Amino acid sequence: MAENTTYDLVVIGAGPGGYVAAIRAAQLGLRTACVEREFLGGTCLNIGCIPSKALLDSSERYAAIKNGLDKHGIKVQGVSLDLGAMMARKGEVVKSLTSGVGGLFKKNKVDHFKGTGRVANPTTVEVTGGDGAKQTITAKRILIATGSAPIEIPSLPFDGKNILSSTEALALTEVPKKLVIVGAGYIGVEMGSVWARLGSEVLLIEFLDRALPNMDNEMATGLQRQLEKQGLKFKFDTAAQSAKVEGGRLKLAWKSKDGKESGVEECDKIMGAVGRRPVTDGLGLKEAGVNVDAKGFVPVDKHFQTNVPGIYAIGDVIGGLMLAHKAEEEGIAAVETMAGKPGHVDYHTVPGVVYTHPELAQVGYTEDEAIKAGHTIKVGKFPFAANGRAKGMDETAGMVKIIADAKTDRVLGVHILGAHASDMIAEAVVAMEFKASAEDIARSNHAHPTLPEAIKEAAMAVDKRQIHM
Repeated sequence: MAENTTYDLVVIGAGPGGYVAAIRAAQLGLRTACVEREFLGGTCLNIGCIPSKALLDSSERYAAIKNGLDKHGIKVQGVSLDLGAMMARKGEVVKSLTSGVGGLFKKNKVDHFKGTGRVANPTTVEVTGGDGAKQTITAKRILIATGSAPIEIPSLPFDGKNILSSTEALALTEVPKKLVIVGAGYIGVEMGSVWARLGSEVLLIEFLDRALPNMDNEMATGLQRQLEKQGLKFKFDTAAQSAKVEGGRLKLAWKSKDGKESGVEECDKIMGAVGRRPVTDGLGLKEAGVNVDAKGFVPVDKHFQTNVPGIYAIGDVIGGLMLAHKAEEEGIAAVETMAGKPGHVDYHTVPGVVYTHPELAQVGYTEDEAIKAGHTIKVGKFPFAANGRAKGMDETAGMVKIIADAKTDRVLGVHILGAHASDMIAEAVVAMEFKASAEDIARSNHAHPTLPEAIKEAAMAVDKRQIHM
């Protein structure tokens, strides 16, 4: 890094949004630097998406071998769990990916500054290293991509030992006999799945009246029933009040939303999973004149620029869906706009996935959202129980559901509950990006036998002409 270098762009934060934005900016000819205080890849690669999916996959394999292979004619004896080895594998996966980001920075000539970034003014970023040493970077533009952190319930502060965030829940050294998770969103049910498969008794306490409130109600209810079959328990319309250690046991007090019921759950660990908050504290945004709302989010315009010219923001810090792939698309759109190219994110086609087993994936409107948006809808459904590949795989739980406009036939939303839903949703995303109709999907040839044939059949079912039901 040359002294007194003026960068075209300095990115603060090297999570999926930040590092992707930095690489794309460099590809477009912008001299780029990226400041990261902790680790390349951010929460997603290090303590979020990647390690959680590694554990989900490992625990799913363990559960399948222990409980589900007899009907395949596979007899297994003496199955045991080596949690240390499982965690070590998770660590290796994380390390390979984070080191890969460093390699991509070098390849694309992105300068990496390790330390905490702070906006000193619209053209200067101050970086404080771990040893307290400070340096300043001059920039024509600054992009805030500092992501989010778990929300701490005031009455249940994280202590890393008894009351855990998702970070500590990904690194337990022994399987808790009983785990209570406060919050039944996607983080709660995913982590609940991991530890239930490995032998924990898992209870999810949710303040709302259902699990996964951002997903289609019918499909979320279907997933909840599948998880209950796997041993997970749910308590809805309930607030967690406080926790204390008494007689060597952790005790969580709860109360129903209407105040009529209350009780105490004894457990080994409590995990808080009630959402995430933007990480904007200590960035110097207010001092630099950047507007920050009451919840810490940074408002931006359609080009991701804040109210201060030259300062931009993307990803979790600007609100909306807190998803890694959404942040990536925003990062690319933001820097392409900076480089004079058209940059755009279609938020209606950002997919969401719950990586349980079965998986739940969706893109576009839920039924309720489509109706609220003023559409008259028609709905097609097709169960995996009627799909040949699903039967052969012994993965018949769930279905595909397609919501289309009754007048134009345009696909408004696609929801998949089943094995490999996270992979199959990509077809629906592409279809919706190209403004496809249900008829377009129904007329598209799908290989047989495959799980995606259920998407074709659901599209045909929109007009009540499915074949295999």
